[in-house]
Amino acid sequence: MPLRSVVIDYNSFFASCEQQERPELRRRPVAVAPTAAETTCCIAASYDAKQRGIKVGTRVDEARRLCPGIVLLEARPEIYVRYHDRLIAAVEQCIPVAKVLSIDEMWCELPPSWRTRERVMALARQIKRTIAREVGACLTSSIGAAPNPWLAKIASDLMKPDGLVLLDETNLPQALFALQLRDLPGVGANMEARLRAAGLDSVEQLYAASCAALRRVWGGIEGERMWRRLRGEMVELPPPRTGTIGHSHVLPPELRTESGALATLHRLLQKAAMRLRHAGFYAGGLHVGLRYGSRERWSTAATFLETQDTLELIRVFAQLWARRPRERAKIFSVGVTLFDFTPAAAHTGTLAGIVDNGDRRAALNATLDHINRKLGKNTVVFGGALGALHYAPIRIAFNRIPDVALEEGETDGELFPTAAELAKFRRQPRTTASAVPRSD
Repeated sequence: MPLRSVVIDYNSFFASCEQQERPELRRRPVAVAPTAAETTCCIAASYDAKQRGIKVGTRVDEARRLCPGIVLLEARPEIYVRYHDRLIAAVEQCIPVAKVLSIDEMWCELPPSWRTRERVMALARQIKRTIAREVGACLTSSIGAAPNPWLAKIASDLMKPDGLVLLDETNLPQALFALQLRDLPGVGANMEARLRAAGLDSVEQLYAASCAALRRVWGGIEGERMWRRLRGEMVELPPPRTGTIGHSHVLPPELRTESGALATLHRLLQKAAMRLRHAGFYAGGLHVGLRYGSRERWSTAATFLETQDTLELIRVFAQLWARRPRERAKIFSVGVTLFDFTPAAAHTGTLAGIVDNGDRRAALNATLDHINRKLGKNTVVFGGALGALHYAPIRIAFNRIPDVALEEGETDGELFPTAAELAKFRRQPRTTASAVPRSD
């Protein structure tokens, strides 16, 4: 099992970017939250803060209790994307980046002549020195090298912060046996339960299981992929498919009203429509979700004749918003998701005067998109978004780097629908978007 892959995982990335930008924060406990509110949760923490019990998901008020004097910052995603781009450029001074795995992870494929332990160790140290010189000393990384990217990802997690671990024939598979099942990428709570139900309670037992046994546990090809990854094989995956486009927001305190939630949803929907067109799709479904201060959730959706027109989507949204329950606690967060995609190349235009799905406004939408990309987001918006434009931070999803000029408002997607929910809504009768009455 020769070394073929290197994964670079940046330590406490958002907090490290803030400490690099602001020298006065270095060697101090720092946490980053999506909004400046005590009721939201930390999305990143420096290692000084982690040592005091702060982790991703810790509420801001709890973080203050656990670590008096902690510096709590509102996220600045544009800065993190800028550092991400600089880190790619720095790494590529040493070796080409084969794939960006997330905002704080990247994978490099080793050329055949570089696959010795000595050469990989030297390369890893060169990458660390180049990052410190070109980007900043606060941007430390844990580097893992292994026969495939999956094992290299595991290696990068074994020694943090600023670690360097190699997994190859000298220490595999034994180096994996001390791990918990949940330490393996792709094994979550549900899969762990299925593995234990099949009598596989440890990584050693998982490794010893047959390929056929893992296929049965996973219910198909993914079990075989796990079996092959554990043995160091390079596993090719089918190209990812875009199934949904959505945005969700935790509202700042001043927008936790019905009017504030409505304006924010309008803004998020308009950005989702812009992303839909940019990706080259038409949508046939819209999902809307709300979460209240009581943590109670409500959602609804509709399916309709495929469209990518903002006005048509606004009309569907108006119908869905009218279904919301009244007289509940303050709205804490909101989300919209477009689904049921048709590639633009497969879209069939509608007959003018019979059904209108917004095709006649394609040129208008293209012009508005061009203006917003050229002059800045929210330069031109439909009126429903007014009242929420002053609060429009970009949010970074776990495995997708946002286009700063194109989007805003994405969080971890807590209000995005599950596959089961979408399947339920797809079974509903389809309407035409233009049948939705215009709202005031």
